[in-house]
Amino acid sequence: MLQGWIQIGLTLVLIVAIAPIFGGYIARVFLGQKTILDSVLNPFERLLFNLSGVKPETQMTGWQYARAVLYSSLAMSILVFSLIMFQGALPFNPTALSAPTWDTALHTTISFITNTDQQHYSGETTLSYASQTLGLGFMFFTSAATGLAVGIAFIRGLTGRSLGNFYVDLTKSITRILLPISIIGTIAFIAAGVPETLAGPVVVPTLEDPNISQAIALGPVAHFEFIKQLGENGGGFYAINSAHPFENPSGFSNLLQTLAMVAIPTALIHTYGIIANNRKQAWLLFGMVFILYVAFIIVTGIGEYQGNPLVNSLLGSQSPNLEGKEVRFGWAQSALFAVTTTGTMTGAVNSLHDSFMPNGGFITLSNLFLQIIWGGQGTGTAYLFAYSILAVFVTGLMVGRTPEFLGRKIEKNEVVLTSFLILLIHPIVILIPAAIALAFPDQLAGISNPGFHGISQVVYEYASAAANNGSGFEGLADSQPAATGLWWNLSTCVSLLGGRFIPITALLLLADGMSRKQPVAMTTGTLRTDTVLFTSVTAGVILVMGSLTFFPVLALGPIAEAFLIARGG
Repeated sequence: MLQGWIQIGLTLVLIVAIAPIFGGYIARVFLGQKTILDSVLNPFERLLFNLSGVKPETQMTGWQYARAVLYSSLAMSILVFSLIMFQGALPFNPTALSAPTWDTALHTTISFITNTDQQHYSGETTLSYASQTLGLGFMFFTSAATGLAVGIAFIRGLTGRSLGNFYVDLTKSITRILLPISIIGTIAFIAAGVPETLAGPVVVPTLEDPNISQAIALGPVAHFEFIKQLGENGGGFYAINSAHPFENPSGFSNLLQTLAMVAIPTALIHTYGIIANNRKQAWLLFGMVFILYVAFIIVTGIGEYQGNPLVNSLLGSQSPNLEGKEVRFGWAQSALFAVTTTGTMTGAVNSLHDSFMPNGGFITLSNLFLQIIWGGQGTGTAYLFAYSILAVFVTGLMVGRTPEFLGRKIEKNEVVLTSFLILLIHPIVILIPAAIALAFPDQLAGISNPGFHGISQVVYEYASAAANNGSGFEGLADSQPAATGLWWNLSTCVSLLGGRFIPITALLLLADGMSRKQPVAMTTGTLRTDTVLFTSVTAGVILVMGSLTFFPVLALGPIAEAFLIARGG
């Protein structure tokens, strides 16, 4: 037990140490300050902008920025959908895979363009190397860079700056942050034993019977794997994702993956502190989220270490819950990875979330509902400040002060957008389709576990899609070429699109409105947002809003399941 907690503790120390350093680098990139890559990349970027007709000095409004996000996403979606549908006629297809069904291709395209990477297929038996690398790998960079660009634009707007130019921010996100770090990470993964080859599967005899052969899938995995984690993408090259020994062969690679997942979302809070010239507030918000993150890890870890009491009674002793887990990682690294991947909206898995104790199910679902621990690529940080704006408004009402955030008044438009963003859109695209699926459990849902756990399975699928996470409880017939597979592919597309582009548009409009407000001089009556008290209020608002919205679902799912297990049922 002690060894597992020590491993978790050391990982947390590394996260705290890396975040402010990386946050400072990101701030320098988007503030236009000098970085080590300027001499190499500046000429390339100028050439790229000249060829594409982009004018870097052109500043966009909120609507213009949002339209640029939508237009570029649509163009990339058409390109990747075509690539998948015609993969049978394209090179880099050593196993001669034909195109998947149209609904699977559509779901896959929308899933990856929204930075969700929810997979209703098995990568090694469905998609060619070209589709995986040139299609999905391409969107690993562009969808992550889109989220990061939106997060930076939101921070600029909050601090009174113009939002910037989406195409410039997209380019810099890739060339200055995602690509150089991915190159270093890929080399580290190759050294750790992750394959990187265009060769086809290797056919070898089985250990049980040398006369029987098996095919071991290979592929260009290493570079695919690192950007999968760094960009909070999460889609696995293989069906079992980061539990596969070729994607995640050792404790060292598992540590790199965990750090890669949290690198950008933890750093962006510090980036905000630098751009806003208020590092105190950044550290307070970082500390708030970090405390919630650690608490969630502890709750999940205790549940997995204590194990299933029903199994323990049969064994006659206490044993960790190792069902659905890789023995390479054990209960501790599985719990840490699960909380991190659902907290950062990465969605990669090194264990089966469906097999976690109710503690873990409660926490992973809560992460998908709250979206701020640590949140999606760029958008998670924006959500955190949207909650802060809501907390300013609520606190102002209680103490009778005019609500202000960073010296700018919070008025009707800001309250409407934050309420719309936090209280309406996310629950709607989760709860309504989940209710429809649960109303037809045989025809639509295809639930493998009836009862409380089955409710969690269905709600998790839509929560994962709406939060742009992509992980799953599994146990659903979502990859079948029948009515259930068609339902899951098309219904989750609604949650994917609604959970991605509606909030992005609202965030950009909110930031645009804040950027146009005249700053108000600070007085003795000003509610300061860089205090422990206000940060605590923000944490309370986050938890209360999340509880009011989603607690009934949690009560019918993991909480009821926990009582059932405790009762011995």
